[in-house]
Amino acid sequence: MALEIFQFQARNNVVYKEFIDHLHIDILSVKKIEEIPFLPIQFFKSHLVLSSNEVIQSLFLSSGTTGNEQSKHFVTDLSVYEESFTKGFEHFYGAIEEFTVLALLPSYLEREGSSLIYMVNDFIKKSKKEKSGFYLNNLEELAQNLVELDHKNQKILLIGVSFALLDLVEKYNFKLKNTIVMETGGMKGRRKELIRPALHQMLREGFGVSNIHSEYGMTELLSQAYSKGNGIFEYPPWMKILIRDTEDALTILPEGKSGGINVIDLANINSCSFIATQDLGKTYANGTFEVLGRFDNSDIRGCNLMVMS
Repeated sequence: MALEIFQFQARNNVVYKEFIDHLHIDILSVKKIEEIPFLPIQFFKSHLVLSSNEVIQSLFLSSGTTGNEQSKHFVTDLSVYEESFTKGFEHFYGAIEEFTVLALLPSYLEREGSSLIYMVNDFIKKSKKEKSGFYLNNLEELAQNLVELDHKNQKILLIGVSFALLDLVEKYNFKLKNTIVMETGGMKGRRKELIRPALHQMLREGFGVSNIHSEYGMTELLSQAYSKGNGIFEYPPWMKILIRDTEDALTILPEGKSGGINVIDLANINSCSFIATQDLGKTYANGTFEVLGRFDNSDIRGCNLMVMS
């Protein structure tokens, strides 16, 4: 299916087609997913990346916290996104209706066009639990609800941006037994960035849980990967992670070798399903992967292959 979608997008996505042409790759010669060229994620900042002529239903924007131009993901069919994030969550955690969803995502709520807010808002609606909702600056109310619900043995999903979760555990101490604490990464300029093991150690101690879960997603994707602990991520069947050589973007590395993370997201059929991210990581034989960090500079090797007005 990935190869079929590649053929479709290589013909119908103007930006992706021109990128492939600059690489002098004959699309008919691509017979394995390892041979698929991955579009550098920076093009979502400067170009309209679309494989569809359908009417655009929504525009998702990246946070742009570093002062750089925002990524723009034009979505022509929101139902595909909704199906992807719903089935993706269910694949790893079961029905969202079973959870009370407590969302602590202030930096995302304070701006327009967040795909994460769209997803979590849909989770909140589907959960149909009285206490489900977004919490902006009302940490005391969140802490009270968290303790009360956890004590009643209700299943809780606490999903939050890293700096806000740290703010919460600095003010309150918890001993949670029925709560999934899930961080979505990033300090968003509010705190000093921490490596994941240090962040998770602080959150484990603060919430009194044995594992901190993580969500791996981005503006440019319509699917998410999840970690149930130790920073090891799993992805749903319509997603795949490949690792590229940092010195040769067209070379895919074997399992266990670290390099740039390439994402196949088949839900992204109307945009681009093959994206070379700015993240560094490695894959493992059991189909999991780890995120090790990010490229220091935004000019990933290979991106200068194509300069278009």
